[in-house]
Amino acid sequence: MSQKAPQIAVRATYMRGGTSKGVFFTPDDLPENARVPGTARDALMLRVIGSPDPYGKHIDGMGAATSSTSKVVIVGRSTRDDCDVDYLFGAVAIESPVVDWSGNCGNLTSAVGPFAIARGLVDAPADGTATVRIWQANIQKRIVAHVPMHDGQVQETGYFELDGVTFPAAEIKLEFLDPGADEEGEGGAMFPTGRMIDTVDVPGVGAVETTLINAGNPTIFVDAATLGLTGAELQPAVNSNDALLARCESIRAHGTVAMGLAASAQEATEKRPHTPKLAFVAPPQGYTASNGKAVAAGDVDLCARIFSMGKLHHAMTGTGAVAIAVAAAIPGTLVARVLGEGQHREVKFGHPSGTLNVGAEAHEADGTWQVTKALMSRSARRLMDGTVFVPGN
Repeated sequence: MSQKAPQIAVRATYMRGGTSKGVFFTPDDLPENARVPGTARDALMLRVIGSPDPYGKHIDGMGAATSSTSKVVIVGRSTRDDCDVDYLFGAVAIESPVVDWSGNCGNLTSAVGPFAIARGLVDAPADGTATVRIWQANIQKRIVAHVPMHDGQVQETGYFELDGVTFPAAEIKLEFLDPGADEEGEGGAMFPTGRMIDTVDVPGVGAVETTLINAGNPTIFVDAATLGLTGAELQPAVNSNDALLARCESIRAHGTVAMGLAASAQEATEKRPHTPKLAFVAPPQGYTASNGKAVAAGDVDLCARIFSMGKLHHAMTGTGAVAIAVAAAIPGTLVARVLGEGQHREVKFGHPSGTLNVGAEAHEADGTWQVTKALMSRSARRLMDGTVFVPGN
């Protein structure tokens, strides 16, 4: 038997950002044939993570077999005058050989600035706050990260607590600029159908009332009651129900077609499992979060849950939080309807791991709503820096 090719070492940094983890690279870290989009780059990323894995464990890779941890990021110096770095995100499927580059990861966005500073891609002050201007290459949007600095290093430890993350860390403030899509962006306008509430016909399910919105990532909002849920569910109750997951994926897939992002529901499921996201919302109610913390109805403005790569997310995706903030700020959306009359510039919502505050600045001009920015805070931390090994073939 001929000898297999030896392993190759690839420079990488393993980072937590928000409630997610991922393997970070610069373009120069990668083998030359993986520095451009294509099969070589996808093959490398799949092998780094350990996918596809029919066992669903990622034993032979850096992933941890959840949508929150099966992620890769490429950050390099930007060619744009208005940005410092370009940030490309890949969601790696666990059991199929797919890397979905269609959307952003809002949680890992918080790690982009610290990574860029640590790897010398941008200059930063020795103390105070570094402002890192990020071009999110997946969705063609600008994000500004405000990263705390101390003694010439990124300040990673601190007292900022984020529900869904066990330990406190330093706060990183994020501004998602013009988060709603424009007419030239993928999927068209912020509301691709021109309506704030749509009815999507889903075979086997029926007519489903939705808000289809491009903000943060393309997102499909439904009422929790539409799914037969209360909005206070945790992961075990949802992810153990195969029939419910199949029904939710069918709604997501047909919503993807309605948004103009796939030609068929089958294409949506097979080729872009990462986006759009399906989220469900409900009026405030009390529940016990996944860590045992009590969330009272009076603590939140609404309850929200989101699916990621076919499973209920353990907290809330960062881009889902952006979509909630934007939809809340625009009267007439399903989210705004749950919140009640008026414009909601700041929202505190409950998710499976606790609560989160988000906000958005929106105004109406000539009958069209425009959102200038969405705001939220996250934290990030380097977990490991060095080399990741993959078979050379």
